[in-house]
Amino acid sequence: MSYFRPISNFKKINGHAVYKKIIRKLCDAGADKCPTLKTPEKKGIILGVYEGCNRDPVLSPACSKFNDKLNGKLGDLIAVHGSLFERGQCRVFNNLANEFWGVAVVGLGPKTLGYNDVEAIDEAREAVRAGAAMGARKLQEQGIGHILVEGFGAPEHAAEGSALAVWKYQENKARQKWIIVPTLELHDDTDHDAWQRGLFKAEAQNLARRLSDTPANQMTPTAFAQQAVNVLCPCGIKVEVHDKDWIESKKLNALLTAARGSCEPPVFIEMTYCGGPSDQKPICLVGKGVTFDSGGICIKTAEDLKKYRADMTGAATVVAVIRAASALSLPLNIIGIAPMAENMPSGMAVKPGDIVFAANGKSIAVEHTDHEGQLILADTLVYTQLYHKPRMIIDIASISTGIRDCFGTCAAGVFSNNEQIWQQLSKASVITGDRVWRLPLWEYFRHKVTDFESHDVNNLGKGDGEPCMAAGFLSEFIECMDWAHIDVSGVGKNSVNDLYPYYPLHRMTGRPTRTLIQFLYQMACPQERDRELK
Repeated sequence: MSYFRPISNFKKINGHAVYKKIIRKLCDAGADKCPTLKTPEKKGIILGVYEGCNRDPVLSPACSKFNDKLNGKLGDLIAVHGSLFERGQCRVFNNLANEFWGVAVVGLGPKTLGYNDVEAIDEAREAVRAGAAMGARKLQEQGIGHILVEGFGAPEHAAEGSALAVWKYQENKARQKWIIVPTLELHDDTDHDAWQRGLFKAEAQNLARRLSDTPANQMTPTAFAQQAVNVLCPCGIKVEVHDKDWIESKKLNALLTAARGSCEPPVFIEMTYCGGPSDQKPICLVGKGVTFDSGGICIKTAEDLKKYRADMTGAATVVAVIRAASALSLPLNIIGIAPMAENMPSGMAVKPGDIVFAANGKSIAVEHTDHEGQLILADTLVYTQLYHKPRMIIDIASISTGIRDCFGTCAAGVFSNNEQIWQQLSKASVITGDRVWRLPLWEYFRHKVTDFESHDVNNLGKGDGEPCMAAGFLSEFIECMDWAHIDVSGVGKNSVNDLYPYYPLHRMTGRPTRTLIQFLYQMACPQERDRELK
């Protein structure tokens, strides 16, 4: 389990040692599952090598200083193995320095890397993230318990890559078989604030990964609510957990309909972080929270079922983002809303063709029971506008398999009725390397879900364009509100390739947590936003 330090005195923290002390204090208070507390018996260090004009390895400043301490021994080894230090490559040298069990040297590519307009990514930042991840993982495999990480000129992204790479989901494994999760420390760089910020972003994403990866029998709607209370209340965040009776009292009938096939009762969670003035309108984050999605009566194929324990990745992301906002003391008011339910087949389950009336009075035809996300979010969006009157709403949901068919795991799909929201989400994704891509919110797709004689809205729609029709469906429940819908069906579940060395294969990713944190950071600090993007 991961923990944040208190949000006060952020500027007074000098380096990672204080962070470790706070983690130790929290774990001593009862968090007996914190693997980072094992006394490190081995130390390692991660250093970088750039690609020169003739493709010869060029040592980074920190690597050059380290080489001088070894009287050139490291430089000689790098020269011999020069071809092994291309971008994304890593080699570990042992028995090189008495202080360190292993010295990991990673290839960072040319120094000229920067923003790639075609790829919509900052390749320099991503090279740092990937290099730190490769080095940290290689050293972790050798049982090293404490790792010094060079900042590579971008300590925030070095912290992200290394902290994401060494995290493991192993809570259901025998404790004596746990893999050591090493502690991380910034090496040869004075920008400890950036390093700490990167650790907070990675820790938040690791929290989302843990919540998403937990088996469905251990992460029911009620269990998720308890987890939200456990991780947010110590940070000073108000958490309200509403039961089924409350949901009925608010006439959230579409949510109740989606949940009624399961023995697990639905839960509605509201999380409030007050970092701005009392008269400041809040930013509302809405996360779909289906803790297991069987598809209902329209049941999914057997091979697909296992990964749908993470159909609550939107809700997990909202919890993680609000926690990070508190840790970073962002001067914003943020409200997170997570409607939680299970979608199961039973004699009580919703049937194809059923009609339900949403909270705004519109009739919804449930043509496909595996499209329960539309039902859950429809009521939640109406409630959010009515009771919180926010500055903007961003919903995060794994709602359409079509997004994964289109983008795979490389980007989340974004639909928005506001150009500024899209621009800031796009910029945030460039900085974090967790890409988003805008898709059309056209009337054409809205008509595909509304042009029916017997009801107002259809949760399946007519014809092709499933992701766009899902967004068009949700837009029917937005009234004069700046809004963005982020479909994370591709990025939020299992990592299926090794393109991102900081995500282990076949585990949940927790994306796009860091992109949303960066987005909020930009909203809170516009002057920092402009500087970041240069």
